[in-house]
Amino acid sequence: MKTLLKGGTVVTSSGTRRADVLMDGEKIAQVGRALNVAADETVDVTGCLLFPGFIDAHTHFALDVCNTTTADDFASGSRAALRGGTTTVIDFACPNKGETLKHGLALWHEKADGKTYCDYGFHMTIDDWNDSIRAELPEMFAAGISSFKMYLTYPAMMIGDENVYLALRELKKLGGIAGVHCESAGVINGMIAERKAAGKLSPASHPMSRPQGLEAEAVSRLLRIAEVADCPVVIVHLTNHEALEEVERARKRGQKVYVETCPQYLLLDDSLYYQDDYSAAARYVCAPPLRDKSEQKYLWRGLRRGEIQTISTDHCSFTLAQKDAGREDFTKIPGGLPGVETRGELIYSYGVAKRNIHLDTMCRALAENPAKLYGLFPRKGIIRRGSDADIVVYDPAASHVIRASDCVANVDYNPYEGFVTAGGISRVYLRGRLAVQNGIVLDGPQGKYMVRGKNML
Repeated sequence: MKTLLKGGTVVTSSGTRRADVLMDGEKIAQVGRALNVAADETVDVTGCLLFPGFIDAHTHFALDVCNTTTADDFASGSRAALRGGTTTVIDFACPNKGETLKHGLALWHEKADGKTYCDYGFHMTIDDWNDSIRAELPEMFAAGISSFKMYLTYPAMMIGDENVYLALRELKKLGGIAGVHCESAGVINGMIAERKAAGKLSPASHPMSRPQGLEAEAVSRLLRIAEVADCPVVIVHLTNHEALEEVERARKRGQKVYVETCPQYLLLDDSLYYQDDYSAAARYVCAPPLRDKSEQKYLWRGLRRGEIQTISTDHCSFTLAQKDAGREDFTKIPGGLPGVETRGELIYSYGVAKRNIHLDTMCRALAENPAKLYGLFPRKGIIRRGSDADIVVYDPAASHVIRASDCVANVDYNPYEGFVTAGGISRVYLRGRLAVQNGIVLDGPQGKYMVRGKNML
């Protein structure tokens, strides 16, 4: 089937241009001004922006954590993603310590295959390191996994500085890349113990025991390890200017460092933890925590300057009932926020429309950069001939209020409740098929597993 989008403005990483887009089957066939071609369907998108399908390279669907499981599995989470213009997600396959990478990959395929509404891939978590794990790495590349995740916090996940170094050295040989969660575990544990001993168990103790300086310390330590290992790394969900300054120091030393941030750090702040209502405060618990509002300007500036390459969501959703598990102990609140459904509209509304973030910057951060960084480009991340026909039609005139009751994610609140958007997503095409129209997801799971190549950014 051929579909022609007429009269829109195509957004690219180098700017915008008025152009028509012809989709033929699953691919983009032509992009040009005033195309005069035969099509099975012609859609007038005059006044609308045409973005490449957004890519969310940081989601956690169907994840067992904190004695519970995330509220969104691959079906509900990917459905929410698609509704929000995200046509590809990259989730995290997470084998437990003592399990093989192969087992983790098989488990995540079982969770996702045939149930996912958008296209999808996996990062592989390295939360154990030994000769067997090292020997499995080539098999992961053969299975289309070229990116990995490591933690400098959480006992069940972290592997220690020595093994981080050894893992990075091995990834360097294979041409892979690692994203790393950077917080200083030992000091955080000490601060948590102090809060508990003092009987300070409310959600307010969460940010107070995870200050931004300990994130910056962990970023600095990781980058020195990566310098010695001579391996590029990704700092995931960076939250503050102190951590970003450590990145800039490493770049001045000649290191390749990529930075991801998230909408919650751009738009929400730590005052939300200090509400008297436990439920109202607990819903915002995530790690790293939300920071002081003053940090937001540094992150927006980092995006403008190209210091921050991607915006993902770290979508890790829990219901209010699940969050209530920590009512007597803040460390038992399952950490994470929903966000995959609202990312595109929020970044356009509060970045492009409010803060004069350029459209090409938004395109890079939400589409082209993650496609390049995680080995999907040029199949994904760009509107050009031969690429997958993943297109988000954004109508700047379709403003609305974000309400949890209007969302399709499997969670009973939205962190951005009451935010007013500047426009909205009117259509989403997934590989040439109209998948979303006016907020309605039109049919069932059609997502394909993406075999990914190596970093091209």
